[in-house]
Amino acid sequence: MTATGADREAAGPTTRGYWWWERRRSVALDVGLALVSALECALEGVTFAGDTGLPVPLGVLFGLLAGSVLVLRRRWPIAVVLVSIATTPAEMGFLMAIVGLYTLAASDVPRRITVVLTGMTLVGTFIVSYVRLRQSVSGDTEFGPGDWYVPGVSLFMSLGLTAPSVLFGLYIGARRRLMESLRERADSLERELSLLADRAEERAEWARTEERTRIAREMHDVVAHRVSLMVVHAAALQAVAPKDPAKAVRNAALVGDMGRQALTELREMLGVLRSGDALAAPRAGRVPLASVGRVAAAAAAAAAVEDGPRLCEVEALVAQSREAGMTVELSVEGELRPYAPEVEQTAYRVVQEALTNVHKHAAGAKTWVRLAHRGAEVAMQVENGPSDGAAADAGLPSGGNGLVGMRERVLGLGGVFVSGPTDAGGFRVSAVLPDGEAA
Repeated sequence: MTATGADREAAGPTTRGYWWWERRRSVALDVGLALVSALECALEGVTFAGDTGLPVPLGVLFGLLAGSVLVLRRRWPIAVVLVSIATTPAEMGFLMAIVGLYTLAASDVPRRITVVLTGMTLVGTFIVSYVRLRQSVSGDTEFGPGDWYVPGVSLFMSLGLTAPSVLFGLYIGARRRLMESLRERADSLERELSLLADRAEERAEWARTEERTRIAREMHDVVAHRVSLMVVHAAALQAVAPKDPAKAVRNAALVGDMGRQALTELREMLGVLRSGDALAAPRAGRVPLASVGRVAAAAAAAAAVEDGPRLCEVEALVAQSREAGMTVELSVEGELRPYAPEVEQTAYRVVQEALTNVHKHAAGAKTWVRLAHRGAEVAMQVENGPSDGAAADAGLPSGGNGLVGMRERVLGLGGVFVSGPTDAGGFRVSAVLPDGEAA
């Protein structure tokens, strides 16, 4: 059984790399067992030398060498069991046989080898026990057991010396393998959880980025259009104030209305963001951080869509541009029908941003706004002619994000967006959006 680094640290100081042991207590245990086994075999070697007529020192040396083989039990358990089988006729190495069989059964040695060696040990022990008991019974004239006594007792003794150690070794080996399997599974689950946490963090970051992009797009659409109209009206107010005070008053009122509308839309947007945070906050105790971020983003986005502008307000949007001095025509094909809220809001924002770009980059240009309601889609096009050189430029700044925001909105709903200059020197913005089900 292998051990992970964490297990080795938990087990205390180790002798990693020192022969085949991994822990100091394993070294101490095996060396101690080998010493006890060598001492046992040495004492039994005295009897063996007397029975065979060998010199006693030779019998003791043989016992010491045979018993010390037990120190190799973790490295070569098969060798230890073979030595114990070989010393069975000499009636020595009982501790070595018991510990060797236990180690063999608990190791990863193939089961067929374990069965064969266990059978050899059982047979050897049975034969030696049978011969010794037969000699004892034959020499005792007063004790007359039945024919069953010698084989029965021999079988009992051989089973008692082999079966418990083998069964206990099989149990310990199975338990070790189970623990190793559970440990590997726990490590695998930990790695999977780490990967899931990383992915959740990535998704949360993606949700935050998407939400920031959406907020920036909404702010741009709201502020850029309203403020652009306010600047245009302010420039007209400055030009007509000395000549036509009544018109100047009307322009000033329009500037005030535009400012109030811009503030109202900004206030509604901030309220949506706060309500999205409030929706996510009660779940923070039982929903992961990444899910909270996604819930907040989704709630804010959904609320913003529900409270956003609709296609029916495009006519009022065009009227505001007319009031600012733009020559703009609106044409609608097909019958106006309700669409999904995100489709209507996107269509409105495309027209709004296109008109804002005309105010910024093509002062005095004639503009055409076209809406077409088709079977499963709605199409819009805003086209302007070349800029009128006689018209005063309002000097509106441009951040270059208008077309990018329109494209992101349309493509996000599965639509088509095309923009570019016309042959007449103007500019055209076209978009086609699927209805709510197609989107």
